[in-house]
Amino acid sequence: MAVAATKMTPKIHEVPDDLLAAIDFCYEQGWTDGLPVVPPQVDRVKAMLAADARPADTVIARHPATGLDLSLHAAAVNAVMAGCLPEHFPVVVAAFEAMDREPFNFHGSTASTGGSAPLLVVSGPYADDIAMNSDVNLFGPGNRANATIGRATRLILRNVFQMIPGISDKSTQGNPGKYSFCIAERARGNPWPLLCEAQGYPKGTSSVTAYAGGGFCNVENHGGNTPEQVLGSVADAMANYGCITLGQSVVILAPEHMTILADAGWSRERSQDFLFAQAKRSVEGMKSVGKFREREYEAQRGEGRSPLVEDGFVHRGMRPDDILITMGGGDAGGHSCFIPSWSRGRGSIFQHAPIALPPNHTSK
Repeated sequence: MAVAATKMTPKIHEVPDDLLAAIDFCYEQGWTDGLPVVPPQVDRVKAMLAADARPADTVIARHPATGLDLSLHAAAVNAVMAGCLPEHFPVVVAAFEAMDREPFNFHGSTASTGGSAPLLVVSGPYADDIAMNSDVNLFGPGNRANATIGRATRLILRNVFQMIPGISDKSTQGNPGKYSFCIAERARGNPWPLLCEAQGYPKGTSSVTAYAGGGFCNVENHGGNTPEQVLGSVADAMANYGCITLGQSVVILAPEHMTILADAGWSRERSQDFLFAQAKRSVEGMKSVGKFREREYEAQRGEGRSPLVEDGFVHRGMRPDDILITMGGGDAGGHSCFIPSWSRGRGSIFQHAPIALPPNHTSK
């Protein structure tokens, strides 16, 4: 069996024509995340590369600290190992094209003690075309596209950019999302413009948003029946002393909660304004837990910042549009979530990129 190497320079390894032996070979090379991988057989890698019309040596991302490049070939090898199908590959590519932009802070967000993981949010019709899950058990196991696209992201960080746990990845406690952290935005029943539309892409274009996310925070509220009650519980989670920083936020509203907002006529923008205004702590309270930083406080209150910022309080983020809100999850249950950002400040800013459709692609 011929398998491909995982780094920038293509290299072929001859291994015994035995699946378990090939899997063991991948372990021996240090190519895994701790779980078995699909051996990157040459033919599978070629099939993955066929989903992108560019040459295999095209560089789609560069790691600023190591200077290491990610080629389409290296991305394809790792996508095969993660279990991706060729139709999943354009999402992987778009994610790294988004993360390659300087504001994302590729190195810091993967090397820091903070333990963040790149959360990918796929928006638009391509998510349905490749059968991504935006519904029940959104962040859980069971969907090949969600699981393997997220896993491919992690394997690339490890195998191409050499972000090795305990060596270059210094996460204090880590994050289960480091295995896989990828969801689709729910379009069915969504009363708001999809993220890809709000991001200004042409009709029919799908996008992927990359966010350096911390641990998952479930927000349970089965009793609230007004937008203020539902979003009030979300704002409280955003402003808890363990999470509050000037960083950005991702909020995924359950359909039950979104229905309450929509029935009251609340838009994404109004919801962002409310969350930003309410997700705050007093300066004295921040001082009491040792998290107050005068310089950050002055920056938040400075010229050009949101009029919702007030004296004597520290808000989560710098302005309402620091909060990405959309809908996801199953119809039943008052369970939304808040995902805090990496870093004590604004170390990483979410980025998005369009998904280039594979050659000869037809929507389902």
